[in-house]
Amino acid sequence: MPLVAKRGMTTLTDEISLQAHLATLLRLENIGLFLGAGASCPAGGKTVKQLWNDFVNNSSDSTTWLLEQKLIAKTALLEGAARVTPNLEELIDKLEIALSEWIRVEDPKVTKGRKVRADLFRAVVRSALLDETWWATPAGADADVEKLKSHRAILQKFVAARQPGQASPWVFTTNYDLSFEWAAESIDLQVVNGFLGVHSRHFSPQCFDLGFRNTQARGEARFGVYNIYLAKLHGSLTWMEHNEQLFEIPAPLAWDGLEKFLQGKIDDLQFLVLPRAAKYIQTVGFTLGELLRRFSEFLARPQTSLVICGYGFGDEHINRLLLSALLNPTLQLVVYLPEFTGDPEDDALPVAIRRLLALKNPRVTVIGGGEQAWLDKLAAHLPDPILYDNDMHKLEKALRKEDGSDGTVGGASNDIVS
Repeated sequence: MPLVAKRGMTTLTDEISLQAHLATLLRLENIGLFLGAGASCPAGGKTVKQLWNDFVNNSSDSTTWLLEQKLIAKTALLEGAARVTPNLEELIDKLEIALSEWIRVEDPKVTKGRKVRADLFRAVVRSALLDETWWATPAGADADVEKLKSHRAILQKFVAARQPGQASPWVFTTNYDLSFEWAAESIDLQVVNGFLGVHSRHFSPQCFDLGFRNTQARGEARFGVYNIYLAKLHGSLTWMEHNEQLFEIPAPLAWDGLEKFLQGKIDDLQFLVLPRAAKYIQTVGFTLGELLRRFSEFLARPQTSLVICGYGFGDEHINRLLLSALLNPTLQLVVYLPEFTGDPEDDALPVAIRRLLALKNPRVTVIGGGEQAWLDKLAAHLPDPILYDNDMHKLEKALRKEDGSDGTVGGASNDIVS
């Protein structure tokens, strides 16, 4: 499928136009990434649909029980393309609420409910492991050149695009895996994720107000960017609650508990994985609330661009934040969505995307075309570090000259068609 890109009412018909647009956005005062499950697939992760299929295939008795309790619809267990993946956050919410009520009235369903929850969490953990060998060593994914190459490229390009005095890039994600932590560490990029400490890392949100600089550098280099900010909006496989505090623990230590959980030796997952109603009466509710506040605050900043990739628009809270954020007159959104074919009224698209496209706002760009909207394509579309000219026309002309096309790609016209 060819690249499909729509900016407001304008269709971008070639990659060079898109690359020039992205180059301009990377120069704004604040830049960020928003990543969903699809962004982790190149590193071995699963989409939400793949996660659900894994759960159905490996825990048929649990899925049957969920159907009997009317916690899922019959369509969630159909075969092949007819199967409809439920909203996992809503499902976990329903199950947690039911468990709380059964515990209160001492209903025997509690035992089975806990087992089903454990089976569902195992599917979630399996989808977020990426590569088991990365967990067993302090080096993480440092030695793996291939699986995280797109993650590394994106981080390097985002950081290199920062001008002296500009803020470090933000990465927001609903994923629980460590793909971007490992990618950043492998290129010596500091990750500020809200946790403070060395051996005992506890959640301390004022970390997000701090940055790193090179005290030995001279001139403008003193103001360079040496870190990214990472906000994991749904939690992480390495977060643990202890004595009403939230801690981040090393991956090898977390793996010891995760491995026992996956093997069925324990049914109580010790780590924070999915956002669910019960959490908001616990200490971790503060953490997730603070991270969402930081996300909302970022969207409200002047001269801000956010690139979204791998996100299926299944979280209504986040969708509302994105839609309302367009009240910020300088916010630019770029959405990479493989299922977008160019038709803004396609019923197969998520409702939130149809709403964004219906605005016909030139500050909203949606890129589709199947694999043309995958993470590796985003990495390729982002311009390599160069000294950007202020004039976008000159930049686009330079890109075309470098491409050797001078206005055409493969003999085809590269005009922007309204």
